[in-house]
Amino acid sequence: MKKEQPTKLKRDCHATLIPSGEKVTLRAGEVVWVTQSLGGSFTVMTEHGSMVHISGQEADALGLAPVAPPAAAAQTAAPANVEQRVWDQLRTCFDPEIPINIVDLGLVYDCRVTPLPRGGSRVEVRFSLTARGCGMGAVLQESIRNKIASVPGVAEVDVELVWDPPWDQSKISREGKVQLGMV
Repeated sequence: MKKEQPTKLKRDCHATLIPSGEKVTLRAGEVVWVTQSLGGSFTVMTEHGSMVHISGQEADALGLAPVAPPAAAAQTAAPANVEQRVWDQLRTCFDPEIPINIVDLGLVYDCRVTPLPRGGSRVEVRFSLTARGCGMGAVLQESIRNKIASVPGVAEVDVELVWDPPWDQSKISREGKVQLGMV
Protein backbone atom coordinates (compact mmCIF):
# COMPACT_ATOMS: atom_id res chain seq x y z
CA MET A 1 0.00 0.00 0.00
CA LYS A 2 1.28 3.44 -0.85
CA LYS A 3 0.92 6.27 1.62
CA GLU A 4 -1.69 8.88 0.83
CA GLN A 5 -3.64 6.40 -1.35
CA PRO A 6 -7.27 5.75 -0.46
CA THR A 7 -7.76 2.40 1.24
CA LYS A 8 -11.10 0.75 1.95
CA LEU A 9 -11.14 -0.94 5.35
CA LYS A 10 -11.50 -4.70 5.06
CA ARG A 11 -13.18 -5.07 8.47
CA ASP A 12 -14.21 -3.06 11.50
CA CYS A 13 -11.18 -1.96 13.51
CA HIS A 14 -10.39 -0.18 16.75
CA ALA A 15 -8.64 3.18 16.52
CA THR A 16 -7.78 6.20 18.65
CA LEU A 17 -8.71 9.74 17.66
CA ILE A 18 -5.73 12.10 17.45
CA PRO A 19 -5.13 14.23 19.47
CA SER A 20 -8.02 13.59 21.91
CA GLY A 21 -7.21 9.93 22.62
CA GLU A 22 -10.88 8.95 22.33
CA LYS A 23 -11.40 5.29 21.34
CA VAL A 24 -13.45 4.79 18.17
CA THR A 25 -14.39 1.97 15.84
CA LEU A 26 -13.87 2.42 12.11
CA ARG A 27 -16.32 0.39 10.05
CA ALA A 28 -15.60 -2.04 7.23
CA GLY A 29 -15.89 -0.27 3.87
CA GLU A 30 -14.85 3.17 5.20
CA VAL A 31 -12.16 4.85 3.15
CA VAL A 32 -8.99 6.04 4.90
CA TRP A 33 -5.66 7.48 3.81
CA VAL A 34 -2.49 6.27 5.55
CA THR A 35 -0.46 9.38 6.36
CA GLN A 36 2.17 7.75 8.58
CA SER A 37 3.38 4.18 8.99
CA LEU A 38 6.17 4.17 11.57
CA GLY A 39 7.10 2.09 14.58
CA GLY A 40 4.61 -0.66 13.80
CA SER A 41 1.47 1.50 13.85
CA PHE A 42 -0.46 3.69 11.45
CA THR A 43 -1.85 7.20 11.38
CA VAL A 44 -4.74 7.55 8.95
CA MET A 45 -7.07 10.29 7.85
CA THR A 46 -10.72 9.27 7.60
CA GLU A 47 -13.12 10.38 4.90
CA HIS A 48 -14.73 12.59 7.58
CA GLY A 49 -11.47 14.48 8.14
CA SER A 50 -10.52 12.85 11.44
CA MET A 51 -6.96 11.74 12.12
CA VAL A 52 -6.74 8.40 13.93
CA HIS A 53 -4.09 6.02 15.21
CA ILE A 54 -4.40 2.33 14.31
CA SER A 55 -2.22 -0.21 16.10
CA GLY A 56 -0.14 -2.69 14.16
CA GLN A 57 -2.33 -5.54 15.42
CA GLU A 58 -5.20 -4.00 13.40
CA ALA A 59 -3.15 -3.79 10.16
CA ASP A 60 -5.20 -6.50 8.43
CA ALA A 61 -8.12 -4.05 8.38
CA LEU A 62 -5.92 -1.98 6.05
CA GLY A 63 -5.14 -5.04 3.92
CA LEU A 64 -1.70 -5.50 5.51
CA ALA A 65 -0.17 -8.25 7.61
CA PRO A 66 -0.75 -7.59 11.32
CA VAL A 67 2.32 -6.37 13.18
CA ALA A 68 3.12 -8.75 16.00
CA PRO A 69 3.61 -7.15 19.39
CA PRO A 70 7.22 -7.27 20.58
CA ALA A 71 8.05 -10.67 22.04
CA ALA A 72 8.79 -10.91 25.73
CA ALA A 73 12.52 -10.75 26.27
CA ALA A 74 14.77 -13.48 27.48
CA GLN A 75 16.21 -12.43 30.81
CA THR A 76 19.86 -12.86 29.85
CA ALA A 77 21.92 -9.99 28.50
CA ALA A 78 25.01 -8.14 29.55
CA PRO A 79 23.89 -5.13 31.64
CA ALA A 80 26.06 -2.81 29.51
CA ASN A 81 24.11 -3.79 26.40
CA VAL A 82 20.67 -3.42 27.98
CA GLU A 83 20.75 0.38 28.16
CA GLN A 84 21.79 0.76 24.50
CA ARG A 85 19.10 -1.71 23.41
CA VAL A 86 16.50 0.19 25.45
CA TRP A 87 17.45 3.46 23.72
CA ASP A 88 17.33 1.67 20.36
CA GLN A 89 13.77 0.53 21.14
CA LEU A 90 12.75 4.03 22.26
CA ARG A 91 13.83 5.24 18.80
CA THR A 92 11.19 2.92 17.29
CA CYS A 93 8.37 4.77 19.11
CA PHE A 94 6.81 7.60 17.13
CA ASP A 95 4.47 10.47 17.86
CA PRO A 96 1.33 9.69 15.81
CA GLU A 97 1.20 13.24 14.41
CA ILE A 98 4.87 14.00 13.86
CA PRO A 99 7.01 11.51 11.89
CA ILE A 100 9.94 11.77 14.33
CA ASN A 101 10.84 9.20 16.96
CA ILE A 102 10.19 10.23 20.56
CA VAL A 103 13.90 10.39 21.42
CA ASP A 104 14.77 12.86 18.65
CA LEU A 105 11.54 14.75 19.32
CA GLY A 106 12.82 15.28 22.87
CA LEU A 107 9.92 13.58 24.60
CA VAL A 108 12.07 11.19 26.65
CA TYR A 109 13.16 13.08 29.75
CA ASP A 110 14.78 10.24 31.66
CA CYS A 111 15.68 6.60 31.09
CA ARG A 112 17.29 4.61 33.91
CA VAL A 113 18.42 1.03 33.72
CA THR A 114 19.09 -0.57 37.13
CA PRO A 115 20.36 -4.14 37.61
CA LEU A 116 18.10 -6.22 39.86
CA PRO A 117 19.55 -8.47 42.60
CA ARG A 118 17.69 -11.51 41.21
CA GLY A 119 18.97 -10.86 37.66
CA GLY A 120 17.78 -8.79 34.78
CA SER A 121 17.24 -5.04 34.86
CA ARG A 122 14.52 -2.60 35.82
CA VAL A 123 13.95 0.18 33.28
CA GLU A 124 12.27 3.44 34.29
CA VAL A 125 11.29 5.89 31.58
CA ARG A 126 9.83 9.35 32.10
CA PHE A 127 8.41 10.96 28.98
CA SER A 128 6.23 13.88 28.00
CA LEU A 129 4.03 14.95 25.11
CA THR A 130 4.25 17.98 22.88
CA ALA A 131 1.08 19.44 24.41
CA ARG A 132 -0.82 18.90 27.66
CA GLY A 133 -4.12 18.55 25.80
CA CYS A 134 -2.86 15.65 23.68
CA GLY A 135 -4.74 12.47 24.50
CA MET A 136 -2.14 10.15 22.99
CA GLY A 137 -0.21 9.64 26.25
CA ALA A 138 -1.67 6.20 26.92
CA VAL A 139 -0.95 5.07 23.34
CA LEU A 140 2.70 6.15 23.59
CA GLN A 141 3.02 4.78 27.12
CA GLU A 142 1.85 1.34 25.99
CA SER A 143 4.13 1.39 22.94
CA ILE A 144 7.14 2.34 25.09
CA ARG A 145 6.34 -0.31 27.71
CA ASN A 146 5.84 -3.11 25.17
CA LYS A 147 8.96 -2.31 23.18
CA ILE A 148 11.22 -2.03 26.23
CA ALA A 149 9.81 -5.25 27.68
CA SER A 150 11.02 -7.02 24.52
CA VAL A 151 14.68 -6.11 25.21
CA PRO A 152 16.76 -9.09 26.40
CA GLY A 153 17.72 -8.60 30.03
CA VAL A 154 14.77 -6.39 30.95
CA ALA A 155 12.76 -7.86 33.82
CA GLU A 156 10.68 -4.84 34.91
CA VAL A 157 9.43 -1.73 33.09
CA ASP A 158 7.96 1.44 34.57
CA VAL A 159 6.83 4.14 32.14
CA GLU A 160 5.52 7.44 33.47
CA LEU A 161 4.02 10.39 31.61
CA VAL A 162 5.28 13.64 33.17
CA TRP A 163 4.61 17.32 32.51
CA ASP A 164 7.52 18.97 34.28
CA PRO A 165 9.34 20.51 32.64
CA PRO A 166 6.88 21.36 29.87
CA TRP A 167 8.06 20.22 26.44
CA ASP A 168 9.16 22.86 23.93
CA GLN A 169 10.93 22.80 20.57
CA SER A 170 14.35 23.35 22.16
CA LYS A 171 14.23 19.69 23.27
CA ILE A 172 14.23 18.40 19.66
CA SER A 173 17.59 16.87 18.70
CA ARG A 174 19.60 18.18 15.77
CA GLU A 175 18.59 15.06 13.80
CA GLY A 176 14.93 15.73 14.56
CA LYS A 177 15.23 19.37 13.52
CA VAL A 178 16.82 18.29 10.22
CA GLN A 179 13.96 15.83 9.61
CA LEU A 180 11.42 18.56 10.34
CA GLY A 181 13.20 21.09 8.11
CA MET A 182 13.94 23.37 11.06
CA VAL A 183 17.68 23.61 10.29
